[in-house]
Amino acid sequence: MALYKDLSKDELISLRSELTKKYEDFKKLGLKLDMSRGKPNKEQLDLSNGLLDVIVSTSDFKTVDGFDTRNYGLLLGIPEARELFAELMGVEPKNVVMYGTASLTIMYDYISQCMVMGSGGEPWMKQGRIKFLCPAPGYDRHFAILEHFGIDLIAIRMNDNGPDMDSIEELVKDSSVKGIFCVPKYSNPDGITFSDEVVRRFAALKPAANDFRVIWDNAYLVHDINDTPDELLNIFDVAKEYGSEDMFIEVCSTSKITFAGAGVSAIAASEKNIDAILSRMTVQTISHDKMNQMRHVRFFKNLDGIKAHMKKHAEILRPKFEAVTSGFTKAFEGTGIAHWKNPNGGYFVSLYVMNGCAMRVGELCKDAGLTLTTVGATYPYGIDPYDSNIRIAPSFPDIDELNKAVELLCICVKLAAVEKLLKDYKYKEWLKYDSSNI
Repeated sequence: MALYKDLSKDELISLRSELTKKYEDFKKLGLKLDMSRGKPNKEQLDLSNGLLDVIVSTSDFKTVDGFDTRNYGLLLGIPEARELFAELMGVEPKNVVMYGTASLTIMYDYISQCMVMGSGGEPWMKQGRIKFLCPAPGYDRHFAILEHFGIDLIAIRMNDNGPDMDSIEELVKDSSVKGIFCVPKYSNPDGITFSDEVVRRFAALKPAANDFRVIWDNAYLVHDINDTPDELLNIFDVAKEYGSEDMFIEVCSTSKITFAGAGVSAIAASEKNIDAILSRMTVQTISHDKMNQMRHVRFFKNLDGIKAHMKKHAEILRPKFEAVTSGFTKAFEGTGIAHWKNPNGGYFVSLYVMNGCAMRVGELCKDAGLTLTTVGATYPYGIDPYDSNIRIAPSFPDIDELNKAVELLCICVKLAAVEKLLKDYKYKEWLKYDSSNI
């Protein structure tokens, strides 16, 4: 297939006519397809139905030390759950606090705590305009939390091995820069895992702000989809070498492991940070749902149980990721109008279309019945400087719907590219005409 940029004007006009017909045929189908968010599908959710019986079947509501999980207390979480999540995150149980259904709540609460109470220093809200570094493309909900609190967002370019550490190391010399959000394994949306070098450079950071915090959102730490998973260095192991444990706040949850709306979450942090978190939690709540923590512990038993469970998820997700990437290869190979990441895990495929075309692709898809993540959402303030990135979430549709969605998406990408190239031709012709009349 010829590179689109090398096609003549007449060839592009002919191609536009062909693509427009295919597109209009799709519109007539009245499709309602959704690839907007990384939601588990019913088949994945059904894998965890045993959670609903694991306590009721025994009528045993007590922890190993005899505490009744139906009652008040155990602000830190039940001991068994802290041990399980400590094993999951590679830390000591004393460094783990259990929370409710979503790690997003943990992150919101922690930023709120820093704004009002500080993170080892004066409250952020009393320090004037403060800034956060935001790897981009990145997770739109991270950006939304920061915008909610009026924190300035600074985009950091994502490289193939993680965020641009040269930029980060330079920017943290500014004491108004208070932190950074990261998804270190299978990043949202690129599916990039931070290299050993990047993790070590994070641990070695020397920010001017002594209250600088790295929010290590390890959302996909066991979400491998093939037999060649990425490996991520344990940030707390490395941080110990540099004495920087207080700089890191790690969060994770079972939102995409068990029930997305009824999981459990946890935070891992240094003892100093745990003490600060607890001083706020003692006012905020009596405890989180201990019965749900117990359900998860008894359902999984240990880390091996979680890993075995995630292999079942991988069997469901792998064909969907392959449908997306093989569809892209078939449609775009040799055209020069798109490239994409082939992740080994996580929940997304990141598609990069011709610069200046992503918004148009989103419009075309929407008009034909395909809902995508809002174009631009993967960048701070919703502004993709290249208008190029589209986040693809393959998990929720069934395979037949997904194949249709990918076919339609590819038609829209091609049509948007042809439209742009024809506009460029028109502009070049205008320049030639205009200069000839000077």
